[in-house]
Amino acid sequence: MEDKKRILIIVENLPVPFDRRVWLESTTLKASGYEVSVICPQGATTYQEPYEEIDGIRIYRYKPPPPTTTKLSYAWEFPYCWFKSLGLAFRVGRETGFDAIHACNPPDTFFLIGLIFKVLRRSRFVYDQHDLCPELYLSRFGGRPAGNFWLLRLLEWATYRSADMVISTNNSYREHAIEVGKFPADKVFVVRSGPRLSGLSPVEPVPELKRGRKSLICYLGVMAPQDGLDYLLRAARHVIDVVKRKNVHFVLIGGGDSFEAVKALRDDLGLKDHVEMTGRISDEDVERYLSTADLCVCPDPRNPLNDVSTMNKVLEYMTFGKAMVSFDLKESRYSAQDGALYANPNDEIEFGERIVQLLDDEELREEMGKRNRERIESELSWEHTGRELIKAYNALFNGRAPEDRS
Repeated sequence: MEDKKRILIIVENLPVPFDRRVWLESTTLKASGYEVSVICPQGATTYQEPYEEIDGIRIYRYKPPPPTTTKLSYAWEFPYCWFKSLGLAFRVGRETGFDAIHACNPPDTFFLIGLIFKVLRRSRFVYDQHDLCPELYLSRFGGRPAGNFWLLRLLEWATYRSADMVISTNNSYREHAIEVGKFPADKVFVVRSGPRLSGLSPVEPVPELKRGRKSLICYLGVMAPQDGLDYLLRAARHVIDVVKRKNVHFVLIGGGDSFEAVKALRDDLGLKDHVEMTGRISDEDVERYLSTADLCVCPDPRNPLNDVSTMNKVLEYMTFGKAMVSFDLKESRYSAQDGALYANPNDEIEFGERIVQLLDDEELREEMGKRNRERIESELSWEHTGRELIKAYNALFNGRAPEDRS
């Protein structure tokens, strides 16, 4: 690259490098000759430094707002993070400069920062659409489209109008950008969130993690209202109390807004002895649990967001060569294909029955796990999907469209 271009990535959901997708994007751009700076919130227990440089990537962090638990706090998060990010963007502009702002949603408010620096610095604005914010709102809070939903749709529309390029995490999001956002198809690029093969990887199983039981079932992911942990717990009760599979241990790995509510529901259902909740744990511990698991679960229910979203947990289970049970969602089926058993959406009893079916068929579990690992290695790992990010930036700066965006 003759001119070393400078990219400023803004993300609000998680600290970096804890946010795996953003870290993969950052390191891939850096390895391809770009200079990369990142603005993100501080972590609760780790990644709390206001500024640090890791692997040549400059990371600027701000103190995050309290967790969103109500519609009011959900709305407050937007302006809070916007002003914090704007202030740090001016700092990055003074210290290193940038040629493009790469904004990862949610929220869909960073387009205003993009417009400010289009005027001040003539920088480009890239919209990396991780979530469909209006659909996320409906999925978290329920109800029918009303005022807040349409406000979010307006912000999404304004972000599309401000962008020079859109990065989508899958083809469903790409179709949304083109059909709902009316964004030019040749400027929408699919960059799937595939795991890096050199990242999380299988290790020797640790039988002690089964807590003396025959089978271990793992959930890995965020715990928020739209993630379906309530469906999973009721499915677990069906497996343990109705089907009488007492020799099963469930482990739920992760944290989020709903962690305490999930814990309370677990206890109310009488599942405390069979369902362990670890909170957020180290990558090394994640590797031990997933390597030991007999099968994994993806209980995200069908709602306006989940059906068209790629679940990172599905790809991580596949990386560990694990069979899984999932509700039958469009993008989950695209990822796992025949490496999962699917239950009718939101039918927790059928979800539990699919768990029992896999527990009873070790040969099927092994076949599914093998197919899942092969699909990651041949198609869905970041080593494959990350190439599309570089093609996208080549098109942004050099006017060259990619050969394949699927």
